[in-house]
Amino acid sequence: MMEKNHIQINHLTIGYKERRNRKVVASDINATIKSGELTCLLGANGIGKSTLLRTLSGFQAPLEGEIIVRERLLSAYSDKELATIIGVVLTEKCELRNMTVEELVGMGRSPYTGFWGRLGKHDKEVINDSIKQVNIEHLRYQMVHQLSDGERQKAMIAKALAQQTDIIFLDEPTAFLDFPSKVEIMQLLHRLSHTSNRTIFLSTHDLELALQIADKVWLMNKENGVRTGTPEDLSLDGSLSHFFLRKGIRFDMESGLFRIAKQATVTVCLLGEGYRYTMVQKALARHGIDGNRAHESDWHIEITDTSFLLHPANEQTMQVFTIEELLQSVHQLLAALPR
Repeated sequence: MMEKNHIQINHLTIGYKERRNRKVVASDINATIKSGELTCLLGANGIGKSTLLRTLSGFQAPLEGEIIVRERLLSAYSDKELATIIGVVLTEKCELRNMTVEELVGMGRSPYTGFWGRLGKHDKEVINDSIKQVNIEHLRYQMVHQLSDGERQKAMIAKALAQQTDIIFLDEPTAFLDFPSKVEIMQLLHRLSHTSNRTIFLSTHDLELALQIADKVWLMNKENGVRTGTPEDLSLDGSLSHFFLRKGIRFDMESGLFRIAKQATVTVCLLGEGYRYTMVQKALARHGIDGNRAHESDWHIEITDTSFLLHPANEQTMQVFTIEELLQSVHQLLAALPR
């Protein structure tokens, strides 16, 4: 039996109706969004991520197919019913002025407070709990327009929590944040999905974070439509390797992350291990040099615990102590080699 927070998507086609014509953004999407999981939607700009989110949220009708929420078609719900089931956090910056964080979070109670919007004892308890869940108690009485981008995003998530919906959709929730704030928000959403058994689905451009934190990933591109699965399964079946094909980016199977693809013009035997080996390999790759233990070369580099040894063919070994010095020595060696 389907859990109440599950969303089942069958043969979904999304897009727009323009007079008598249809503009199809993606077609024949079949997937399940599960409760208790953080699901991330990845795709390039203009691919249709926002269109898909709007369709799943009920803001836009699908062209074909069906979206089933709580064993009912999404289209069968009234707007009032949806407001108690689905919460949405959009990517636009909140520019509200003369409103405190507590008042903003309180707006999440509007589906339950009626026309006058009066907050009862239970509403205030929910607001307090929502603020506490995202750790912004110290910001309760601060004005929203005075918050940093990260603080403002936390307040918007608290507002969605106060709405007490089992399902939360977020459109680019980390778009305006610095890296530590991105990590904090993603970890917060992952924790909320697991501890409260919520269905949390978000679009993002932060590939590295999504692959490390998300329980499920949706890959959206023109060639393959929408592919879904765990980051690990999408890695093993080749979906991630083909995601940015021909765009100067490669998927590193060992690390499970994306790397900038650079064409190596030189190969060298690189001896060593651990993080020092990885850092030297990374620095060499940036300069078009492929360093690896498996390579055979007339000269090689040896990494020790305290230094880096450059062994030119039939010449005296050079010892340096920083990667910057090593790169300079390598370039001098390469310039001296016959072409």
